Amino acid sequence: MSFVDGFVVAVPTANKEKYIEFATMTADIFKEYGALRVVETWGNDVPDGEVTSFPMAVKAQDDETVVFSWVVWPSKEVRDAGWQKMMEDPRMDPQTNPMPLDGKRLIYGGFDMIVDL
Repeated sequence: MSFVDGFVVAVPTANKEKYIEFATMTADIFKEYGALRVVETWGNDVPDGEVTSFPMAVKAQDDETVVFSWVVWPSKEVRDAGWQKMMEDPRMDPQTNPMPLDGKRLIYGGFDMIVDL
């Protein structure tokens, strides 16, 4: 089965268009290095929780929106090689292409796909 990288982050709501531009550019690079699919979603109905929630997890402020994203790879091996190439790609240099968000509050992880219907 495929391998999936998942991401949750708080983005300043005022930066929505900047984020879309950044995410589109990044998605092209993911796909260039082997990703099958890149999905970016902008929070619309993301409630605060009492014990845990997406907003709590990323310490979202009142002027931020939670973004939930994932990248599908054919395998973990392709993903690992793709990430290595991406980290070496000058288009990913934060000095020339800064993220429109606080990367310290980005939550991410890699997952083995176990159901895909």
